[in-house]
Amino acid sequence: MKYLKPKSLTWWASLIPVLAGAFVATLPLHGNVSLVAMIDQLTGGTEPMILINAGLAGIGFRGAIA
Repeated sequence: MKYLKPKSLTWWASLIPVLAGAFVATLPLHGNVSLVAMIDQLTGGTEPMILINAGLAGIGFRGAIA
């Protein structure tokens, strides 16, 4: 469980972009346009794949440091 560190602030800060990117990417499945628009506003319109990759990179770097 090298990468799962729920007590780490870095882990949570990296997990949030992964969840946000996955939520935006699955808009056709859930149809919650208002929440996706809010996430787009907060992230500056960043593509979902970039959010997911940035989050996974942060989790990976956190695991490599530990």
